[in-house]
Amino acid sequence: MVSLRDIHAARARIAPYVVRTPLHPLPGGPLLKLESLQVTGSFKARGAFNHVLALPEQCQGGVVTASSGNHGKAVAYVAKTLGLRAVVVVPEDVVSAKAQAITAFGAELIRYGRYSEERVAYAQELAERRRLHYVPPFDDPLIVAGQGTAGLEIVEQHPEVTVVLVPVSGGGLISGVATAVRALRPTARVVGVEPAGAPRFARSRAAGKPVVLKQAETIADGLRVLTPGKLTWEIANQYVDEFMAVSDEETLAAVRRLLADGNIIVEPSGAVAVAAALGMRASGVHAVAVVSGGNAEPQLISRLLTSS
Repeated sequence: MVSLRDIHAARARIAPYVVRTPLHPLPGGPLLKLESLQVTGSFKARGAFNHVLALPEQCQGGVVTASSGNHGKAVAYVAKTLGLRAVVVVPEDVVSAKAQAITAFGAELIRYGRYSEERVAYAQELAERRRLHYVPPFDDPLIVAGQGTAGLEIVEQHPEVTVVLVPVSGGGLISGVATAVRALRPTARVVGVEPAGAPRFARSRAAGKPVVLKQAETIADGLRVLTPGKLTWEIANQYVDEFMAVSDEETLAAVRRLLADGNIIVEPSGAVAVAAALGMRASGVHAVAVVSGGNAEPQLISRLLTSS
C-alpha cells in the first residue's frame, strides 16, 4: 500500500519539476482541478518524475514505457529533462497530437496493439531485450504516490471539499488521490468515474475481485484499460466510495461545456469526472472534479466548436 508519508515524500522529490495546478470554478458546476495545465498537459508528469527520480541508478541506461499517450509524453519529457534516452510504446491508433509530442521530446515511438495490456507486455519485453528500465503507467507505488500529490493539493486548496470525482483508467490517479483525501479529509467522498464502455473497476467491485473486460470501447482513448492494476485495485477498493460510469455523449457534452463556459481545452479522457459531476448536479456541495488531461486532438475540438 501507499501511505500519506509516501505522497509527501513524492511532493518534495518532484517539486522542482512540476507545477501546483489551480482549482477553477465552472459556472453551475464543480470546482475543477486543472491537471490539464500540468507540465506535458496531464497529471502523468507527477508519477513519472517521482518514479524516475526515486530510482536514478536503475534508470541510467534509459527508460521504456507503455502508454495511450499522456504517460508516454510525460516519460519522454522526464527523460529529456534528466538526460536519459526513452522508448514509448503506444497504441496503433494513438492520437496524433500525443505521438508528435512524444517524438518532439526525443523519445523513440513504437506503435503496438490497441489495449494497455498488449503495450505493457511488449514494453516489458523491450526493457529486458534492450536493458532499459520499465516505467509502469499506473500499477506501481512510486507512480501512485506521485499522482497522489494532486490529492494533497485539492485538500489544501479547498479544505471544505465534500466530494472528489476522479477519472479512472488503470487506477494510478484514483488510488493516489483517494489515499491523500482519505487521510486529510476523511469525511469527503471519493468517486471514481469510468467510461460506460470500460467499467472495469465497477465490475470488479461488484464481483469482489479484479475482472478483465473483453473489450473497452470508448472515445476516451486514455481510459481503454481492460482490468485494474493489482496494487491500484487494492487501494481503490479500500478508499473509493463509489464508481460511476458516463457515456461518450455525456463526456463530449462535458468537453463542449468546458470549452464554452470555461475556455478550457480538455481531451475526452480528462472530462469524464466533469461529466459525472454535471450529471449528479454536484455543484454547491464543495465538489471537485479532476480534469486529468488537456492533450486533445485538434480536429475534435474544431468539430465541437463548430457543432451546435
